[in-house]
Amino acid sequence: MATSVERSCTMLVHYDKPASSNEIRDALEGNDPVAKVAAMKKAVMMLLNGEQMPQLFITIVRYVLPSEDHTIQKLLLLYLEAIEKTDSSGKLLPEMILICQNLRNNLQHPNEYIRGVTLRFLCRIREEEILEPLVPSILANLEHRHSYVRRNAVVAVNCIYKLPKGELLLQDAPETIEKVLRSEQDLSTKRNAFLMLTAHAHDRAVKYLFENLETLSLWGDILQMAVLELIRKVCRLTPSEKGKCIKIILALLQSPSTAVVYECAVTLTSLSHAPSAIRAAANCYCQLLISQSDNNVKLIVLDKLQDLKNRHRDVMQDVLMDILRVLSSPNMDIRKKTLDLAMELLTQRNIDEVVMVLKKEIVKSQNKDFEKGSEYRQLLVAAIHGAALKFPDVAANVVHLLMDFLGDANTSSALDVVFFVREILQTHPKLRGSILERLRDMFYTIRSSRVCSCALWLLGEYSASVEELTGASETMTTALGPTPFLSDLKEGEDPDNLTPVSAPAQVVSSGKRPVVLADGTYATQSAVVEAPSAMVSANSSAPNLRALLLGGDFFLGGVIAGTLAKLSLKMQAAVQPGASTHRLAASSMLVIVSMLRLGESAGLPSPMDDDSRERMLLCLKVLSSPTEDLTQVFLHDCRSAFAALTSDKQVRVAAEARAADTKSASQPDDLIDFHHVKSRKGLSQIEIEDEVSTDLLRATGLADASQSDSKRLNKVLQLTGFSDPVYAEAYVTVHQYDITADVTVVNRSAETLQNLCLELATMGDLKLVERPQNYTLAPGDTKVIRANIKVSSTETGVIFGNIVYEGTGHAERSVVVLNDIHIDIMDYIAPCFCADVTFRNMWAEFEWENKVAINTSFSDVNEFLTHIVSTTNMRCLTPASALDGECGYLAANLYAKSVFGEDALVNVSVERTTEGKLSGYIRIRSKTQGIALSLGDKITLRQKGTA
Repeated sequence: MATSVERSCTMLVHYDKPASSNEIRDALEGNDPVAKVAAMKKAVMMLLNGEQMPQLFITIVRYVLPSEDHTIQKLLLLYLEAIEKTDSSGKLLPEMILICQNLRNNLQHPNEYIRGVTLRFLCRIREEEILEPLVPSILANLEHRHSYVRRNAVVAVNCIYKLPKGELLLQDAPETIEKVLRSEQDLSTKRNAFLMLTAHAHDRAVKYLFENLETLSLWGDILQMAVLELIRKVCRLTPSEKGKCIKIILALLQSPSTAVVYECAVTLTSLSHAPSAIRAAANCYCQLLISQSDNNVKLIVLDKLQDLKNRHRDVMQDVLMDILRVLSSPNMDIRKKTLDLAMELLTQRNIDEVVMVLKKEIVKSQNKDFEKGSEYRQLLVAAIHGAALKFPDVAANVVHLLMDFLGDANTSSALDVVFFVREILQTHPKLRGSILERLRDMFYTIRSSRVCSCALWLLGEYSASVEELTGASETMTTALGPTPFLSDLKEGEDPDNLTPVSAPAQVVSSGKRPVVLADGTYATQSAVVEAPSAMVSANSSAPNLRALLLGGDFFLGGVIAGTLAKLSLKMQAAVQPGASTHRLAASSMLVIVSMLRLGESAGLPSPMDDDSRERMLLCLKVLSSPTEDLTQVFLHDCRSAFAALTSDKQVRVAAEARAADTKSASQPDDLIDFHHVKSRKGLSQIEIEDEVSTDLLRATGLADASQSDSKRLNKVLQLTGFSDPVYAEAYVTVHQYDITADVTVVNRSAETLQNLCLELATMGDLKLVERPQNYTLAPGDTKVIRANIKVSSTETGVIFGNIVYEGTGHAERSVVVLNDIHIDIMDYIAPCFCADVTFRNMWAEFEWENKVAINTSFSDVNEFLTHIVSTTNMRCLTPASALDGECGYLAANLYAKSVFGEDALVNVSVERTTEGKLSGYIRIRSKTQGIALSLGDKITLRQKGTA
């Protein structure tokens, strides 16, 4: 049996200080109003927390009912709302008749507050025996002089009319409420009356609406919101009236209330697919973005625009410039979401205007007073980078502006710029001369080691002419300063005791940590996370490369050596070998030897690593005695590898764009509708557009409808057996934070089942929103019971429970235990894309790791990877070209994002053993423990597959 705590109630108050009924009775029988108020509060709170005190009822009838104190009367109504009014068989308790006279007196009380609170109390009463004698008094309050009473009287009539026997209690309620609506002047009362007609007699509400269309713009905002509710209901019940309703919505778009405008836009997009209607809704959203100052409102509107983009991309492309106006907001989440939306709406028509806006925003972000300028600039650089990839023609307009930020204090922003410059140099040969010249001019402003490394690679790889080679060499010489990097040896001094010249105050941390390389394998790299100490101080007097070397950054030293070797080899190939080429090679060898000597000094914060030393020695060998094979590697193979990587990326992006644009416009046997010859019948342009778009949607949606039905059938879960007296099956729908379980219950017995209740409980981060009510099922009858559940994380949850019912021939209740419903993590995560640099940074940052050993029947590494990607609903970040070939070994990175904003990173490292079996590990990392464990359990369960 359901306890009193589980009964349906309209309020819940926690109370942890119980009091005895004798204390409450004594206080109620006294004459102190303050003590009576305190006693009534205690009685109500104890009732709400499950304490039944039937002995207090008579005391309250004798000593509380006659009271004229308004607070006591209000508490009395709360007490009457909380007490049990029926016995175990559902019949009204005899003593409840005592309160009917008091309620009638309250409904006729001269004070409007007493009348109003009593009417609100009656809205929560479900017992017809109590309400029936009060109906005349309720109807009389519809004509009260005070609007507060009339307003609550309309609500009471609405609630009573909803009851199973409400039409018998109030037979002429719609006609009465319609009269009130036509004569009423109070806005709230009219709204309540209109909502009552909308719910129970929508034809009367529609009639009233069309009779007063001319004054619709003068109605208050709450009444206009009620009109939108009526329109949604009418369009569901009578689709043929949709054209007229859309014209009403378009009229309401001119309302001064932003709430009405927002609801109009939402209703318009849900009812119509006509381009003019969608364009009007999009313009309303854009106006709300600009006019509203609340960041939450802006984020909600941006989500609505994102939904519109998915369904009506062509219309949204016309309002893109209006959307970009919201970039003036200081909130970074709004800026990021706006830029993401803008990048998806880029076309050849608007790309120039969008890039111009982004360039202006970059210039504004340079202002010192600009809030979060460096972070915003990084977003803008990434957006321009993406735009240049889609439309290469705009690269020439933005690359020189972006190169001004190579020396940005924000390393991530400077890295985005130098990566963008790298791609432009590869894909736009005509721009190489001007870009390299600009790069040489800006090189001295670069203060980040990673940016310097990439810039040096660009200078060494793309400098081709003698002037470019000479300029690059002079730039590096100036940035390195004079050699040697150590102070001159004094006579008899030990070289190990030398100190570096002009060592900066800030140094690079020498810590080592494991990282994931581009192919997914692990390696140990010094100072992967670039701390502020790895940045050269802007006030440092030493040149940037010299300061970084003296700080112990020998990975940069290896890059310097490689660049010097490339420049020297290219110079020898460009001109006849002579004094100038020999001088360049000798100076390059001197710099490399100086760096090697610097690495042997004991005064550095960290010694030179073996990889950097070997690379420098290799460059010395190339400069001293170049061979054809080494020259081929330095001058051609590096460029070829990067060109292949860039080409593969372009092909992948183009393929994804084609896949996104490839949609079935119509089926071979679909109807072709020529709307120019369509009978207009006095219809407006918006009605014609809506009819045509609806027909097209119906024609092209047939295949999708059948597909969705098949998917729905695959998700039906059987909860009971076929031999049980009650058969139940559930269809579970997961939508972000909400889970809806539609449980179909069938009475397979030959008797009527009474008080049938679906009792559910949850395990994990799941919460039941409400408890399903009791039902009565006739033999063979079917009932669909909906249970709503809230989700708070991606941890795997379980829903379990049973069905309890009473048979006609059984004294006790029967129980049917249900099968458990497991909520799959796959419903929470979606495949996403992130850059390799972002993936590595998150991998180093996230703390939780789940390591799963590979145990599968697959024998091919590529088939196993495909199986893991499909079962985990993740995206493989490793390009297909990197996975080609048959080597028996594979490493790949997978990425997905949950609806709660959690990132899921997976690294698959697998090899085929000599026995033909696969071995290795799958590592899962995330910021929270739940998603790592849940995903690991899913992979462990599904990794075996079939051979």
